[in-house]
Amino acid sequence: QVQLVESGGGLVQAGGSLRLSCAASGRTFSRYLMGWFRRAPGKEREFAAGIWSNGNTYYADFVKGRFTISRDNAKNMVYLQMNSLKPEDTAIYYCAIDIGNSGSFGSWGQGTQVTVSS
Repeated sequence: QVQLVESGGGLVQAGGSLRLSCAASGRTFSRYLMGWFRRAPGKEREFAAGIWSNGNTYYADFVKGRFTISRDNAKNMVYLQMNSLKPEDTAIYYCAIDIGNSGSFGSWGQGTQVTVSS
């Protein structure tokens, strides 16, 4: 069983930045692929960024160059630094874990709301 708890969301103006955090517990965190997803109002949940246990990262096209995912295995934390935020980035952001390391995420946290005003 793994528990994921997100924090760091809030209200920010367009062009601003936020840093999301995700605290993981219940498993050997460092072994697993971690990711961030988001769900905008009226839309399906979509993948935003992922980071493998070795630190390699990959991103959805809509966040490339603006968002950076990172992890601190010693602290069981994963982060999403979001810069140059746009109103269309408004969504609930979810932390996720893939214990199979296959690219298929199976568990998510409760999410943290990010609202970007124009």
